[in-house]
Amino acid sequence: MGKELPKRKKKRPKKCITPEEAKELQHAWCCTRTPEIDKCVGFEDTREFYWSVEELQEYLKYVKKQSKKQGIDNPGIRIYFGAYPKGKCKMNKGYSTVFLAPTGAPSGELGKGGDSAPNNYSIEPFNQGGAGSPPMIY
Repeated sequence: MGKELPKRKKKRPKKCITPEEAKELQHAWCCTRTPEIDKCVGFEDTREFYWSVEELQEYLKYVKKQSKKQGIDNPGIRIYFGAYPKGKCKMNKGYSTVFLAPTGAPSGELGKGGDSAPNNYSIEPFNQGGAGSPPMIY
């Protein structure tokens, strides 16, 4: 019988935060922004959005493939806030949303990566996530 290999510990991504830090961020948002937003729009707006891991992986794979075809080696994703026009909102209120927008520039264009990468308008943004009503608190 052969030797068993030691189990490798999965490495945590560098930008992960603790659940406690996430709760602090959510609490700060709810205390400093939610009351004014809800007062302005006249209802309790959503502030959390959901996609399955499978949906996100499918979209990220699509962005990588399309970016590669354009000569973009290291695409990014920028997340934007948005709001549905009342007439296009299922509940006729105009709830908030977020959408993911691909970024990146072809290799060799200096200064066009990371936070300052331009939006890639050749690849469709990603939306249609679910949201809690009322919003789920983290």
